Amino acid sequence: MVPQTVENTVPAVLTQEQLAILGEGQVAYVKPIRSEDLNSLFPGAPAVQAGLKLFALLGASGKPLIVTDSRDAALASAMENELRMVSLH
Repeated sequence: MVPQTVENTVPAVLTQEQLAILGEGQVAYVKPIRSEDLNSLFPGAPAVQAGLKLFALLGASGKPLIVTDSRDAALASAMENELRMVSLH
């Protein structure tokens, strides 16, 4: 019988929700959005002009954190809040 070690154990499978929670409060990503889609992410947001390109900063779970008209401002907010930025493909 082979003893169980870290090297020969099968990792548990995590759901997408469990994986997202692992990085919550530590990991974020920037998502470009159109102003027409603003209320789907930020239901309480005021009405804005249609056709604008905006940038949403989202937490690991997809929770919306901020919205801005500048990608640099979204990145700066992540840095101010000590969030690690990740790329999604």
